[in-house]
Amino acid sequence: MFDLEPGDELELLVETARRFAADELAPHAREFEAARSPNDRARAAYAEIGLAALELPAALGGAGLGALARALVNEELGAGDAGSALALDPLGAALYPLLELGGEDALREFALPVCEAGAGRAALVTAGDAELEIEGERLSGRVAWVPADGVELLVVLARDGAVVVREGIHAEPLPGSGLRAAGAAELRLRGAPIAARWSDAAGAGRALARARLYVASLIVGVLRQASDFSRGYALERVAFGRPIAHHQALAFLIVDMHSAVDGARLLLHEAAWRVDRSLACEAPAAAAFAEAVEASRFVGPNGVQILGGHGFMRDYPAEKYMREASALGLGLGGIGAAREAAGQALCAGGVPVSLSHGEPA
Repeated sequence: MFDLEPGDELELLVETARRFAADELAPHAREFEAARSPNDRARAAYAEIGLAALELPAALGGAGLGALARALVNEELGAGDAGSALALDPLGAALYPLLELGGEDALREFALPVCEAGAGRAALVTAGDAELEIEGERLSGRVAWVPADGVELLVVLARDGAVVVREGIHAEPLPGSGLRAAGAAELRLRGAPIAARWSDAAGAGRALARARLYVASLIVGVLRQASDFSRGYALERVAFGRPIAHHQALAFLIVDMHSAVDGARLLLHEAAWRVDRSLACEAPAAAAFAEAVEASRFVGPNGVQILGGHGFMRDYPAEKYMREASALGLGLGGIGAAREAAGQALCAGGVPVSLSHGEPA
């Protein structure tokens, strides 16, 4: 028997994140999209809760919690507004190469200044997401898109290590489609000095796994909200004398959408459980990310389709959910790289994901 309950401490954390998302993010999502940023009230509330320091070590003033806690919190924030969730978290997934490769010294030198900068932002890109070239101790090239209008700290993650840049990062704002509340920019670097460099394939693999779980948890939150909203609409919309949700074809579709979200969540929690117990997590995290992106391709468009023509109107959030989920799946090498990582583990005799453990997933 599996106990999937998060426990009292995590349940309280999840409830706090849920209330924050419901009170401060969801009601103002369109406003934040237009402004390309959450407002000062949302920032103050986020800082007061302390969600930015969720995974920082206690020695650095953080909560010292792990990947499962982040996955649970991110699902709630993603359900409120994924773009705002990214904008409010100063480090985001850039935390993980610093944590896994550089340790507390790197966090103290690079992470804490960004956290203390108020609206400062760090960004993580993988080598496959950018056109970058290292020349000695300098980095040049471009990153076509990051969900931020400006970046104070750029972490570039490769298979065998990572480099950190905090000077010479030039951001060119882009219009943006999904995640508009986070902003959007193209980054250009011309001989930007490398502030730190680490070579550690194992650490880089764990950092990428944790980054994929960070993004996958936001996707699950968006898809949960998309499924719930379209179901509610289908229960209220009447056609041929009864709610459209009572028509068999649509009822089956709604069930399939919720099943897709639940399946993605289970893989996500299993992979996060493995991270927190220092077990092999690269393939399970890749599988969880790939499943979340696959679910987004099913749930997002069908959520719009259930609303018919209304689904494409800004009066309803269905189109926003589809945009958000699609944009989240573009980074970290995308679904192709995640499938390759999970598939290689499977072909090598490993099992990407297994719920065969006798402890909570």
